[in-house]
Amino acid sequence: METTGCGTALVTPFKTDGRVDQNALYALINWQIDSGIDFLMACGSTGEAATLDEEEWLDVVRITVEVAAGRVPVWAGCTHNSTRALLRRAEKLARIRGLDAVMSATPYYNKPTQQGLFQHFLALAESIRPLPIVLYNVPSRTGVNLEPDTVFRLAEAASNIHAVKEASGKLDQLAALVHGAPLGFKIFSGDDNLALASIGAGAHGLASVASNLIPRELTRMVHAALANNWNAARELDRKYARLFEANFWESNPGPVKTILSLMGRCSPTLRLPLVEPARATLLRLERLAGELGLLRDAPLPEGDMRMF
Repeated sequence: METTGCGTALVTPFKTDGRVDQNALYALINWQIDSGIDFLMACGSTGEAATLDEEEWLDVVRITVEVAAGRVPVWAGCTHNSTRALLRRAEKLARIRGLDAVMSATPYYNKPTQQGLFQHFLALAESIRPLPIVLYNVPSRTGVNLEPDTVFRLAEAASNIHAVKEASGKLDQLAALVHGAPLGFKIFSGDDNLALASIGAGAHGLASVASNLIPRELTRMVHAALANNWNAARELDRKYARLFEANFWESNPGPVKTILSLMGRCSPTLRLPLVEPARATLLRLERLAGELGLLRDAPLPEGDMRMF
């Protein structure tokens, strides 16, 4: 996998009646790419994948691949706590021409052992080989931590396991991944607020939530850090540190969708069991977005949106 830099964990826009807003998704993808983002991740946790019907999930991935049209790599989220169900769904993804990788998080709720995680991801790799796989470690959501030694075992056992998105919030764990990973294996920070520290430790980039809102600026920050231009990187990190925190004032992606709606880019609509942020949070988000100049950003003209 050649991908490095900054990628966006895309939101899935919904209409006010709860249906996927394909027009808004089309516009968001083009805006991200026009802003210089390095890669896109569809249907992850920020994309509310757990609330999408299977047909909707496949449609969102297909649209993202079709609109990207090879301009940037596209990863598709595919996670399940049943390995059998995961393989069935992954095989459908593997039929989408132009998809660059499958990103799969650790199984939620079951709390498998490290050997269980190894067998789970190995089965996934074997079922869709040679399509690349990005492991996704986000224990705050899944209840289980994917340990570095298990990542190394998987990278050795399956040639198409190419990378890990590490969102444990533990810099020592990310550093252990960097130090022990085989040549060519990529490590991406999954935490915006730890992006610079992670790249300083040797990570290859950032898989971001905040880049839904500031794709150009976060790409500049990550590129500066990767080029050892730390003064420029730190300046951008300081400017947007409050935004990184604000995106988690309530459950993600509630805050980021709220700000996107204030920017005129999509509805703030979420799917139950998620609900839109409380009014007090909304007012704080609006104030912060205004202070950062985000509300001056205009949406793409309606003529640039297409229905698939």
